[in-house]
Amino acid sequence: MQEDFLHYIWKHKAFDSLLLKTTKDETISISNLGQHNHNAGPDFFNAQLSIADQLWAGNVEIHIKSSDWYIHNHEIDKAYDNVILHVVWEHDTEIFRKDNSEIPTLELKHYVDKNLIYKYEKLMQSKSWINCESSFLEVDDFLLNNWLERLYIERLERKSETIEQLLQDSNSDWEAVLFKMLLKNFGLKVNGESFFSLANSIDFSIIRKLQNDVLDLEALLFGQSGLLIDENIEDRYFIYLKNRYGFLKQKFKLENQGVLPLQFFRLRPPNFPTIRLSQFANLYSLEQNLFSKVMQFNTRDEFYSFFNKGVTTFWTSHYTFAKTSKVFKKVLTKSFIDLLIINTLIPLKFSYAKSQGKTIDDNVFKLIKEIKIENNSIVSKFLDLKAIEKNALSSQALLQLKQDYCDKNKCLQCAIGNSLIVKKK
Repeated sequence: MQEDFLHYIWKHKAFDSLLLKTTKDETISISNLGQHNHNAGPDFFNAQLSIADQLWAGNVEIHIKSSDWYIHNHEIDKAYDNVILHVVWEHDTEIFRKDNSEIPTLELKHYVDKNLIYKYEKLMQSKSWINCESSFLEVDDFLLNNWLERLYIERLERKSETIEQLLQDSNSDWEAVLFKMLLKNFGLKVNGESFFSLANSIDFSIIRKLQNDVLDLEALLFGQSGLLIDENIEDRYFIYLKNRYGFLKQKFKLENQGVLPLQFFRLRPPNFPTIRLSQFANLYSLEQNLFSKVMQFNTRDEFYSFFNKGVTTFWTSHYTFAKTSKVFKKVLTKSFIDLLIINTLIPLKFSYAKSQGKTIDDNVFKLIKEIKIENNSIVSKFLDLKAIEKNALSSQALLQLKQDYCDKNKCLQCAIGNSLIVKKK
């Protein structure tokens, strides 16, 4: 038996509440179960109940055993002086407040359906990929779709915390926040953190000053990321960037010790950091005031048109500084732009609306549902268990489900786990 399961039972009144009695055989009648407290202090605030026809208002504390009251030193803690009922699974001792007055105790195990306990233990003791793997197919489609939408909002809320911190660090400059998030996601999974460290090494005011010259932007990005240190390359373009970076480094007093090394290994050439950095520099040289523009877009096609940018001339025939390749424009693909929409642009739209006191609107849901479902091992395993709507909202929600619920055994806080526990055969 786990204490969080007792919290679940109490919160959802998943017990026979008609003939409740304390361990002293006093009748209990519940008017209000109280508000679940997830912080320090009693487990449920502001409960209302009658004990032996006496009306009480106060807090409820829940433990596996009555003696846990003393193990946790509640008898000397003022925060527990207003506990009106001690709910336990097993009563093994009487408990008292700080003033030595006895607290009524409800031994819950006599009032809970054994089938409920069986289903909970079966779920929590599963050794499968996820606890509910064998039952996932049984989950009601309407319940699942609603839960996935809720999970997607949770994921946006979590991402908005990162954005709020970036906003605070940049003195509320939304353009600077977009710059950092966009550059990070240009690096994808392999170089994302490296690109993010690169973004953090450059004050956005420098980007504003250099934005009209794409070669200056490339010199800055390539130089800060350590790609201009090879002494054996004699190409004029490389030498120009190297010299220009030396000037910019001195002018803006740049440091790059904190920039993480870039990775080329096992990357397809179109994803080489050289190509992504050139595309990024080209984007910023061609478009001013990116943030205000992307905040106005609501459809996938608008984003596709706006981000349809390629590399500068040198990179049409190169993937690295040292080797020439077949000429290719190397524009951002729709699948790459989809990832930018998912991981940068929608979270920013969500956070910006939130900062304006607005709620998420239907356009965001419509946009995320226009994008194809992401292809990764977690999403694939869920799709093997049950047919799910194949869009990016589902894949983002499933990632949230696996990482924040399944992996942490939070079945009791999950709508799916809840439905399986209370489901009647």
